[in-house]
Amino acid sequence: MKEDESPPAPMTQQQSRKARVAGIVGNVVEWYDFALYGYLAAIIGRLFFPSEDPTASLLASYGVFAAGFVMRPLGAAVFGWLGDTIGRARTMLISVAMMALPTIALGLLPDYHSIGFAAPVLLVVIRLVQGLSVGGEFSSSVTYMVETAPEDARGRAGSWANVGSMSGMLLGSAAAAIVTTVFPGDALDSWGWRLPFLFGGVIGLVAILLRRHLPRSPHFQAHEAGTPSKSPLRQVWTQNRSEAVQAFLFAASYGMVFYLVMVYLPGWLSREAGMDEAQALQVNSALTVVIIPIMVLFAWIGDRWVRRTRLIAVAMVMAAFAAWPLGRSMVDGGIPAMIFGQAILVLLLAVPLGSAPATFVELFPSEDRLTGYSISFNLGVGVVGGATPMLATWLVEATGHPLAPAWLMIAAAATAALTLLWMQDRSREPLR
Repeated sequence: MKEDESPPAPMTQQQSRKARVAGIVGNVVEWYDFALYGYLAAIIGRLFFPSEDPTASLLASYGVFAAGFVMRPLGAAVFGWLGDTIGRARTMLISVAMMALPTIALGLLPDYHSIGFAAPVLLVVIRLVQGLSVGGEFSSSVTYMVETAPEDARGRAGSWANVGSMSGMLLGSAAAAIVTTVFPGDALDSWGWRLPFLFGGVIGLVAILLRRHLPRSPHFQAHEAGTPSKSPLRQVWTQNRSEAVQAFLFAASYGMVFYLVMVYLPGWLSREAGMDEAQALQVNSALTVVIIPIMVLFAWIGDRWVRRTRLIAVAMVMAAFAAWPLGRSMVDGGIPAMIFGQAILVLLLAVPLGSAPATFVELFPSEDRLTGYSISFNLGVGVVGGATPMLATWLVEATGHPLAPAWLMIAAAATAALTLLWMQDRSREPLR
């Protein structure tokens, strides 16, 4: 289906603002729900996978959580193809609807004691649909926001997607903390846990309304008006294979750094450095709040002063050099050193969080941009990055050395930097 046969027209300032808000809200919904499920996994395990062994219930609940991530590569292929054939705006509407409506369904879903085995089966179906959606949401919204931005503001436009995702994660943790603190155990298990999911559904409905009549991407219109090309998936692997490999290597290595810093580090500080687990999580949450405006700042620097690939490469080289000494100081230096080490790593991570989205979009031509970006990003960040905490835990166990994850970060950051230097930087050129 064609989006429109009229010639592309530049966006007005009001249209650009609407595109940005719609992209942010959609990512808030996606990552709010995924974070919320993780925080409430123990409660969901008790209600949908009842067992005399609480650990078994929790493992079953986390298994459903992992199943959602398994669907991400499939979602990347499906939504990448959709975005390159029917358009970015329509794809964004479909992806957010596939997250919002199942979120409401989850909030209303009867538990095991009400409908028996059907409850966990329906829960799995809901999570699989949401995982499929997550595979397409981030890359679709980034592509749309970057394509609809002025040439000198593409980095900032892409960074707003990460503003939405990080805000969604924070909102999810806050919602889980509120209901687990306010409601007593019986009320929490009976109905209190449902409220955050229903609230997420309301946010999702707002995102659907915002995305119903989005202005079209001028770059997609220009591509659509031209000579039809072959399958975008085939074009990625025949004409843009090098770009796809570069995008995957960068996404995987940068994803490993992200998961080590934002997911693995708080638990590592608790286990290996003696920091109270609640305090480690509080510091991590506080730094997440701080990182949001800093991401946009570094994106602005990438737009104005330093080419994006070089800016991110410098940050990754600094992370590689800092990983071991910061790890050692956090183990030996007490609470101030732990907070300082976390802060430095989060600050360095803010550079790719701000500038990487536009870098991925600029790498591919419009004919297969969303397909190449989605598949490379989800395989790299979703699969390789998502497995990093487990790999880091295994390394500590296998080597008996608490700083073993530092070597993993050094290897990942160095790979990211080398891949970026291999890429052709297009941050100052028009999109292809």
